[in-house]
Parts: sequence; C-alpha cells; structure tokens
Amino acid sequence: MITSKPKFKICRRLGAAIYEKCQTPKYTMSEAKKGFKKGKKPKQLSDFGSQLIEKQKARFMYGISEKQFSKYVEVSTQTKGINAGEFLSELLESRLDNTIYRLGIGHTRALARQIVCHGHILVNGKRVTIPSYKIKLGDTISLREGSRSKPLFSDLAKKLREYSAPKWLSFDIEKNIATVLAKPKSDDTLLNFNAVFEYYSR
Repeated sequence: MITSKPKFKICRRLGAAIYEKCQTPKYTMSEAKKGFKKGKKPKQLSDFGSQLIEKQKARFMYGISEKQFSKYVEVSTQTKGINAGEFLSELLESRLDNTIYRLGIGHTRALARQIVCHGHILVNGKRVTIPSYKIKLGDTISLREGSRSKPLFSDLAKKLREYSAPKWLSFDIEKNIATVLAKPKSDDTLLNFNAVFEYYSR
C-alpha cells in the first residue's frame, strides 16, 4: 500500500482520473478557483520524465508501493510467449482489492482495500485479508455472512442494481456471489505500459 499523500496535488500532476476523489465537483471547483497563470507555458518533459509520469499513474491508480509495482513489471517482462503490457494489466486487475472495486462493492480502490483487510471478503468460501491476493478463473467471491448487516453494506444490493461490472466478472446480487468468468482485463486507455517498461529498462 502506498503512503498517504495529498490526492489533489497528485491529480494535478498525473491527471484527474488517478483518484475517484478528483472526479468530483469539489475538485473541479478547487481547480477553477486556482485558475491558470496567464502566459505560463506547460513545462516540456524529457523522455525520462514522461516515462516516470506513466509509471506513477499506474502505481497511484492501483494504490501499490514501488516495490510491489516493480515486481509486477519484472514478472511481466520475464514471462515468455505473452504480451508484457497485457500481462501487467492482468496482474494489476487480478488483485483482490481491485476486483472488489470492479464489482462495485467498494466505490474506490482505497475502500475496497480496507474492506479486504478487515476480513469482510470470502474467496471460494474462505476469508482472505490480503489485498494483493490474486484471483483466478472460476473463483467465487462473496461477503462474509457476519458482514452483510453492517452499515457499509446495508443497501449494497440497491446500489449494485445501477452498476455494471466488467465482462470478466459476474455478480449475482440476490445470492451475493460473484464469479470470475475470464482473465481480468482493463479497458482503461489512460495507462501507457510501454512507457512504464521503458522506464524500468534504463
């Protein structure tokens, strides 16, 4: 887990899509009040600077440490017969905390991570408290019976009726069971994994 930093400041540097908190009217109003300095041209980034930005985007978006992220990159580049970018995306998306976020159980990845750490989630009927736990094809994910009555999840079924999970996940709201139907895949075009690999190849 990455250390806590001012999220608005990070969003100004990396883009508003990094955190859900920056995709709100409050953030928009905050930026509007600051305005832009007239006559100031955007700073031109070097190749290294651009690559660093892309690496930080991915790391902050998924909320993981530099050590964790560099390990994912290393595994992706050393696995033969696959597209490294697609495999890196799969590794990030298959984290349990991200899966809980994609299911809509947690409206942010930070909240989803907290939900996992507090023991609210079962994978194949067993409690898992490790956010980085890798989900696999065919796994079932559900809320622990004792957690369903907690205020955090009291109106979950109502909220999820308005939510569409990605195609690689199926969620039976009535039975409170989600199933992994395929390999995790992100449709997010914000991340440039080629630049990330170039950063680590230096």
